[in-house]
Amino acid sequence: MTAVSGCVIAFQEEEHIAACVRSLLSCCDEVVVVDSGSTDRTREIAAEQGARVIVHAPFPGHREQKQYAVECAAHDWVLSLDADERVTPELAERIRALKHEGLVPPGYEMPRRNHYLGRVVRGGIFVPDRKVRLFDRRVAHWGGRNPHDKVVLPAPPHRLSEPIEHFSYRDLRDHLRTIDRFTAIAARELRAEGRRFSWLDLALRPSAVFLKSLFLKLGVRDGWRGVLIAAMAFWYDWLKYWRLRREWRRPPPAAAPGAEGVA
Repeated sequence: MTAVSGCVIAFQEEEHIAACVRSLLSCCDEVVVVDSGSTDRTREIAAEQGARVIVHAPFPGHREQKQYAVECAAHDWVLSLDADERVTPELAERIRALKHEGLVPPGYEMPRRNHYLGRVVRGGIFVPDRKVRLFDRRVAHWGGRNPHDKVVLPAPPHRLSEPIEHFSYRDLRDHLRTIDRFTAIAARELRAEGRRFSWLDLALRPSAVFLKSLFLKLGVRDGWRGVLIAAMAFWYDWLKYWRLRREWRRPPPAAAPGAEGVA
């Protein structure tokens, strides 16, 4: 039987971490929680549930922290979750069966069942929201652009129908705080990659994602929640590109003294 390590990164997640760890232990042989300096009871609760807890601070970035967790795992096959996600019973059963049959590289993707303000959404940009979360670390790694990291595979993943449960935001205020934090990270990442600000991006991209979420992805099926999700997607894109403009207006960081001529 193939052994699997469950990996989670966490910060101030005492509300979610117990259920996340328990769900991973339903199909994994160990659970590793990498904490980036929580001051609440995240670490204690994770340890009480049976996780191996590692503190890795300061936080290096979502992509880097998740890769660090993967490298700390005891087994080559990894099931990686965020702290606000759960392995559903049907997914746990499928993974246990795959472990007996033999997991096939490079990895597996599954949909996320997204909860938004008290209800599972049926449309919009949150559906079907497929993610690669079960993979062989010998051929895969965490990549992408922070804060929207992704698992990079050398070949297409195998597809599972059983979902991950995702409890994304506690309330509307939490959603707005997340947008504020993530757009700041995204703008810095775009600037570091050399992406230039464009008024066209600012004018067109937010409206395009709003229309895509509400109509092309059938967010209207979720009523006011669908409208709100589309509006938040608009705000996210608008704020990201506005902050990219501000990033380009900042002076470049000064070179360290004595750095001239250093190879």
